[in-house]
Amino acid sequence: MKKENLVSVPFMVLGIVFCVCLIAANLLETKVVQIGPITVTAGLIVFPISYIINDCIAEVWGFRKARLIIWMGFLMNFMVVALGKIAVALPGAPFWEGREGFDFVFGFAPRIAAASLIAFLVGSFINAYVMSKMKIASHGKNFSLRAVVSTIAGESADSIIFFPLAFGGLIPGNELINLMIVQVVLKTLYEIIILPATIRVVSYIKRVDDSDVYDDNISYNVLKIKEI
Repeated sequence: MKKENLVSVPFMVLGIVFCVCLIAANLLETKVVQIGPITVTAGLIVFPISYIINDCIAEVWGFRKARLIIWMGFLMNFMVVALGKIAVALPGAPFWEGREGFDFVFGFAPRIAAASLIAFLVGSFINAYVMSKMKIASHGKNFSLRAVVSTIAGESADSIIFFPLAFGGLIPGNELINLMIVQVVLKTLYEIIILPATIRVVSYIKRVDDSDVYDDNISYNVLKIKEI
């Protein structure tokens, strides 16, 4: 098997953390948090980490490896949603008092679940694509700028898709726009704040994994999962 078709331990670890962050974000989305005048969902704690990991994978191993991890994250999310629906449908024991809370967390309204999965796919692929193209154009320089710009692109697409699909007709249009803007701004600030750590992680992985891929002459077709 060709070396480029293999996966390393750092890649596997980042892939696992990526999937865990996505699943945790979906579960945490059920809590709405208010800090001063700002209202967000608790998923904001962990969801931006998935974009940071996406940046790391696209930077070190290229778009093809990022594509593999994005689809894996999608499948793991879909599995949790499906298992949650099955668990909710199962009859609870007569003495069990936690049904209401359990159903609230794991019920996953089909509309919100679908919106979340679609928005994740589009936003993540845009993030990886922008990161890949900017790396080629800059000859591998300006990682900080590329990480921030790709995050803004991906998070903007994610919010533009998720909020109208999930809450259109339920929340006034101006409130939807405010939610989208706040989410993008806060998630981008999250990336900027943690950027020094991201830079160190990327430098370390490049050194120990001896990998720094440039996506020259590759297919950006998101369905070509076998090309890793």
